[in-house]
Amino acid sequence: MTANPQVRISVTGGGSGTGIASLINGTIQIANASREMSAEEIAEAKKNGITPVRFTVALDAIAVVVNRNNPVSSLTLQQISDMYAGKTGRWSDIGGEDRPVVLLSRESNSGTYVYFLEQVIRRGGAKSKLLFSPATLLMPSSEGISNEVTQNPNAVGYDGLGYVTPEQKVIAVARTAAGPWVLPSAATVFDASYPVSRPLYMYTAGEPSGEVKRYLDWIRGPAGQALVTTLGFVPLAEARQ
Repeated sequence: MTANPQVRISVTGGGSGTGIASLINGTIQIANASREMSAEEIAEAKKNGITPVRFTVALDAIAVVVNRNNPVSSLTLQQISDMYAGKTGRWSDIGGEDRPVVLLSRESNSGTYVYFLEQVIRRGGAKSKLLFSPATLLMPSSEGISNEVTQNPNAVGYDGLGYVTPEQKVIAVARTAAGPWVLPSAATVFDASYPVSRPLYMYTAGEPSGEVKRYLDWIRGPAGQALVTTLGFVPLAEARQ
């Protein structure tokens, strides 16, 4: 907006589901989303005369975080799945102290919630019916997860890499018990060695034009991608070349 004073950009939170629903209803021009729109959502948009167009704008890792005093430093995807599905209830079951595991999650309208459910808890299994444990505490924001993990020695949470703070301990994750255990970072997302990473999207209502197109071109270009790095996320491949 500094470079283009004639343009006003208004951003509202609420999770990917909120943005996608607003796009479907025709009340916004761009929906930020950390998951893909479903076939049902695309069909609903088209009923309203809107054809969603997807743009990948950055990459991200979902970091698994615990309190800094927790001795557990590494987990496999299966161990994380078992914790969040309620199969593992104490840290001593996975190499920690004899304390209860307190599960933290974003709310269900969050794209991060959906991705974590499908790719971590269900391990990418299309037929899996696993769900978050009923004991999981649903937090309204990334900051809520961060604050609770910082204060609660029994807590485990997950969030986008850009939201991780030094007050949290980041867990190294392995695809299998054979390893390797990998910490989330821009480098490990880019080389695909970190097992819980994803694209981040912007959806437009039809092919963008005018100021919306200029805005997206800026985000996907060198200046916008430099800010992606500053914010703790991972720039697109073409921006790194």
